[in-house]
Amino acid sequence: MAGELSALAKSYLDQEPDTPFRIAGIDHVVLLVGNMQQAMQFYIEVLGCRPGYSYPDLAMEQVWAGAELIVLIDLTDPKSGYAQPPVDGGRNMDHLCLSIGPFTREAMRAHLAKHGVKIDREAIHGGARGMGEATYILDPWGNKIELKGPPLI
Repeated sequence: MAGELSALAKSYLDQEPDTPFRIAGIDHVVLLVGNMQQAMQFYIEVLGCRPGYSYPDLAMEQVWAGAELIVLIDLTDPKSGYAQPPVDGGRNMDHLCLSIGPFTREAMRAHLAKHGVKIDREAIHGGARGMGEATYILDPWGNKIELKGPPLI
């Protein structure tokens, strides 16, 4: 059955990590974008993020997604040279999953349609908080975003 622990994963369950630190959660995710104004509009108006820190000398803006940050780097800005992907046309991330509160599919669909955002797919599957409804969309640069609702009862 999908979503169960593999034998490899189970072999680690009884082991205490041998690291000098413990993971507390996701701090931030860095996304490469092509137009900062459009990116800020998408992440704030469509997804409901709040403005965060700004680093104009790095062509970088940050937005709050709950208690975590999404870092946006504008690849069209000459100051973003440090953030160029290591391969032509390649991404170094599959998707960003944002935990969201309760929602209805109808309201989600209407909101995204209002902003011209196409739903890539909808699913119900497991995540950090359990089985829940997920809606996958793409930002204007093709970064895949999963909007993951709370656990289903």
